[in-house]
Amino acid sequence: MSCELQEDGSSERNHFKIGEVADLVGVRPHVLRYWEQEFPALRPKKTRGAHRHYSRANLELAREIRALVVDQGYSIAGARRQLAAHGRSSAASAASADASLRVDLVALRAELTSLLSFLQSTDDVRASGASRETASDEPVAVDASTTMAPVTMTVPRRR
Repeated sequence: MSCELQEDGSSERNHFKIGEVADLVGVRPHVLRYWEQEFPALRPKKTRGAHRHYSRANLELAREIRALVVDQGYSIAGARRQLAAHGRSSAASAASADASLRVDLVALRAELTSLLSFLQSTDDVRASGASRETASDEPVAVDASTTMAPVTMTVPRRR
């Protein structure tokens, strides 16, 4: 596979096939596929035919991983810790992002449930014969605890 390289070892392109990345990084393609499992930040896009297309950021991350594992002798776990210490995405940061997302979704659900209860009570006031002006001028008490279903969420795991 050919990939025109510049003097610094990079290419002008933004997306690369697995063989091209393997050549640029200096490892075999099966090593890149293994690293995809071990490093959550290394996630190339896959086409309909399941071909991997690595972005420039993926290429740079693969180079960093190779430098840590091959050149500096770190284990996979040690390289993962080094990347996390330098601000690169890791399983721990992905898990904290998932937890943060879960908290935001629970809060959003509670807010929407409260809004739904308010709208239902407003409809009840209108249905009881009250005029439109009376319904909008009077505050309506909303008791969300009686209408709110228990919150159970399942957040899919990233693979």
